[in-house]
Amino acid sequence: MPTATPSLTRFDAPARPNAVILMLHGGKPNSHAEVDGRSASWQRSAWMARSIADRAHEGGASVWLLRYRERGWNGGRERAADAQWALDQVRDTHGDVPVILLGHSMGARVAVQVADDASVAGVVGLAPWWSSTDPVRTLVGKTLIAAHGRRDRITSIAQTRHFVERARPVAAHAELVDMGLLGHYMLGSADRWNDVAIESSLRILTPA
Repeated sequence: MPTATPSLTRFDAPARPNAVILMLHGGKPNSHAEVDGRSASWQRSAWMARSIADRAHEGGASVWLLRYRERGWNGGRERAADAQWALDQVRDTHGDVPVILLGHSMGARVAVQVADDASVAGVVGLAPWWSSTDPVRTLVGKTLIAAHGRRDRITSIAQTRHFVERARPVAAHAELVDMGLLGHYMLGSADRWNDVAIESSLRILTPA
């Protein structure tokens, strides 16, 4: 059983936010190692959180980054519990403000496990790790935006496309953003990943 506790790094808007972008970092298929500040998956999302925070604040949203108890997916139940804990923290702090789940890789997989929470307005998945067994029923009435590069050798753009197609009949809106010849880790062309992350999140909150 995990011995660590989940935690949150918060980049709060100056005034009371009208929404929260809850970031969910990546991980490994199987690992019971504690997530610490040296975790590359957590660091990547922390860099993004810092990079998009000002634009999020301009849009009236805070950015919160969850740190899971363990690095691994490990079947998903505990990671979903970590994300549910974070959603409860948002409610305890800000009431029923809408939440965008912004997940990279495994984080996008965690996101769709808890997307049926009443506070969640939508999911943004970056290079998501989705499979045919992941649920779309949690996305009923929600918005799903996925972004994937065609040079990704860790997760599959074909699987992402398939998941988006499965979600279309139940979601309010579902789309795939083709990131072109980019890979998985969001290190190359980081500005493009940051742009699609914050622009997609704010578009869900303020649809045209």
